[in-house]
Amino acid sequence: MAKRKRAAATNDGDGTTASNTSATGLLPQKKHYRQRAHANPFSDHALVYPSAPSAIDWSTHFPIQRDPTPRFADIGCGFGGLLIALAPLFPDTPILGMEIRVQVEQYVHDRIDALRVDAATSADGSRKHHYNNISVVRANSMKFLPNFFAKASLDAIFFLFPDPHFKTRKHKARIISATLLAEYAYVLRPGAIVYTITDVKDLHEWMYDHLNAHPLFEYVSEDALRAEGKGTILDAVYTSTEEGKKVERNNGEKWLACFRRMVIQR
Repeated sequence: MAKRKRAAATNDGDGTTASNTSATGLLPQKKHYRQRAHANPFSDHALVYPSAPSAIDWSTHFPIQRDPTPRFADIGCGFGGLLIALAPLFPDTPILGMEIRVQVEQYVHDRIDALRVDAATSADGSRKHHYNNISVVRANSMKFLPNFFAKASLDAIFFLFPDPHFKTRKHKARIISATLLAEYAYVLRPGAIVYTITDVKDLHEWMYDHLNAHPLFEYVSEDALRAEGKGTILDAVYTSTEEGKKVERNNGEKWLACFRRMVIQR
């Protein structure tokens, strides 16, 4: 388990620098996408799901990608800060955000569209990232995750500042549970990494304990991941999200725990 205080980042709450935000009139403003901070995952959100991963045409989400099948998944992606931070770091990796709140998902969708247009119409001669490797879907990942991802298809899955559901009777709605971990293990390839971070120590211990108790996951330290070359991912996990930046502004603590999908020897 790890905790760390990070210096305030220069990026805004969506992972894009303030200068980039002011440079274009295309980028959406969150004030026009108001919605409650959390959604009840057990409510009927009238969502339509694919019957199977093979039924999805991912090329409509990730244009120009040689293989448009998602490799990273940000569960409960919020306003898309992690997606936007990782996009230029992994230009050949399709990264999918999943968000249940309709207005928030629409904001991320509009933001990605605006970033793609801005990159396509740049006339200053500088090289800009195309942002065609990130996308977002509105989905309740607690119910139908295997409808989107095939077995052993993901290299990383992220749970960044999830709803803590403080009341004991609400713990069943937490995004990490023994039942859900079986689904996460199914969609992750052996060796893939689960990244969790929160500013709530009780939730951190809950996620750590559940992952550590599962036979298909093993804890991996931050130092070990950085030694493997995953430091840029960890930095984005710490600093790119709107929730993470709020914690920094309030001088709070962030609790990180990462686990590797184990390789089962037969």
